[in-house]
Amino acid sequence: MTPWAKTGGLADVAGALPAALDELGITVTSFVPRYGGVAVDAARRLTRPITRGALGFDVTYHVVERSPRRREVLVDIPPLFERSGIYGEGGHDYGDNAERFAMLALAALEFAVDDTSAPSVDVIHAHDWEAGLVPLLARFDDRYGERFADAGFVFTIHNLAYQGVFDRDVVPRLGLPWSTFRIDTAEFWGRFSFMKAGIVASDMVTTVSPTYARETLGPEAGCGLDGVLAALGDRYLGILNGIDTEVWNPATDPFLPARFHAADRAGKAVCKRALLERFGLPVGDDAMGRPLVAMMARLVSQKGFDLIAEAADELVELDAMWVFAGEGEPRYEEMLRNLSARYPSRVGVFVGFDEQLAHLVQAGADLFLMPSQYEPCGLNQLYSLRYGTIPVVTAVGGLDDTVRPYTPRARHANGFKFRDQSAATLLRTLRQAVRVYRDRPVWADLVARAMARDSSWRTPAREYVKVYRRARQLARGRRDT
Repeated sequence: MTPWAKTGGLADVAGALPAALDELGITVTSFVPRYGGVAVDAARRLTRPITRGALGFDVTYHVVERSPRRREVLVDIPPLFERSGIYGEGGHDYGDNAERFAMLALAALEFAVDDTSAPSVDVIHAHDWEAGLVPLLARFDDRYGERFADAGFVFTIHNLAYQGVFDRDVVPRLGLPWSTFRIDTAEFWGRFSFMKAGIVASDMVTTVSPTYARETLGPEAGCGLDGVLAALGDRYLGILNGIDTEVWNPATDPFLPARFHAADRAGKAVCKRALLERFGLPVGDDAMGRPLVAMMARLVSQKGFDLIAEAADELVELDAMWVFAGEGEPRYEEMLRNLSARYPSRVGVFVGFDEQLAHLVQAGADLFLMPSQYEPCGLNQLYSLRYGTIPVVTAVGGLDDTVRPYTPRARHANGFKFRDQSAATLLRTLRQAVRVYRDRPVWADLVARAMARDSSWRTPAREYVKVYRRARQLARGRRDT
């Protein structure tokens, strides 16, 4: 949850959605672990022991007041969360992740039970597998029955490929009844799935784009849970993510060497030069006159790096400059470093994550590349549009929902898009983008349309409110029966 910890788009959503709900007059309390190295200036702190099954820890709550209606609670359990990684280290998950995130769920529920400042709990909204036990515990444990009897449960899937699946022996270790380990609850091919637990125990289930919702109803993207999702019927839907338009605003962005907006984009050229310099690339007129293509993502196959590896030499032969940033699998890190070593005047590489660099990449690049195999929503293409950087994407998930492909007659185009996930199609699409870049009036119109798109949380937040109301109605019906 931004600003406390971030590995991907979930953090941005968890930080921005409560703020948007606050603006709609809704009171929100968010819970996130206090991970290693996170400094907290809390309005108040309280500590209490929590035990369940084989779990037993002293939990300290750091309560940060963001507004009269919005607060964030950092759950501090040093033996579980005071580590150098969030979910794991060295490419491997922590072996006790089931215990870690079971304690997060318990800590949140116990806080809500004891919280006298909130007379009622209307909705519990859990995000991704790490919070999958929250609705399960609230539904199956008598301790929570009275407090949450009228609460609607909403579960949001950010990426179905990561499900939090553990061996069945976690059931007694976490103090769960075996009734939670059935095919209609959390049992998943003989193991225990936190993701499935969250889905089946919730009144409403959402994911982060309409197209991804449709994709996950089939076996290719459903990751073994397509039947479970299909059984939900109209209780499963996709709501396209927004972005924090105050944090991601080229007119006010403190990370940029020059700021710009749709009516005056002169500062974007300053950012482009700064980005080239940051990657040690040439900054002369020839380099500045070429389109600068950026790709910033986790270095995993999902993000399309196999296509990059296959087409690498042909891509670099295009009349363009390239910057890559991210971290992940060593084989992709090595591939990018080798590419930069072979083409030092055309390709720059940064392995790692840097928030300031993330903003500079969006502001300084001309094209942003996202050749993902699948993409539940994607936020980088939304940042790109906001900064006048034209996205080049595969037609999957939220990328398909947000990018309108360029054709000479397309009046609403804001990017480039391809469906056939092959190196040849990627190369052909980028060739088209480079050609269009040379037509300055056409490119200027494309950039103007990109920057005009409303990617704020205003509309998505209202859609979540509709989901919350439906969940409350379903909860009342469940209680009455």
